[in-house]
Amino acid sequence: MNAREIREKTVEEVNNDLLAAEENVKTIHFQLVTAQLDNTSVLNTAKKEVAKLKTVIQEHKLGIHTLVDPGNAVDGEGKK
Repeated sequence: MNAREIREKTVEEVNNDLLAAEENVKTIHFQLVTAQLDNTSVLNTAKKEVAKLKTVIQEHKLGIHTLVDPGNAVDGEGKK
């Protein structure tokens, strides 16, 4: 998911995605420690996803890029 796609979501959706991504990093890290992970590059990709989500949230807080207002969302998808 790229930053443009993240910015088209509501704040709640981005926060939910962040929680899921952080949980995914924990799961992948656990698999790595227990030698169940074959492709170790997956961990770096998951960490980058968390970083993207945190960056978009911080940009929203600073007013650089605003996320979609849930009150203006159409069909509950977060798109105008």
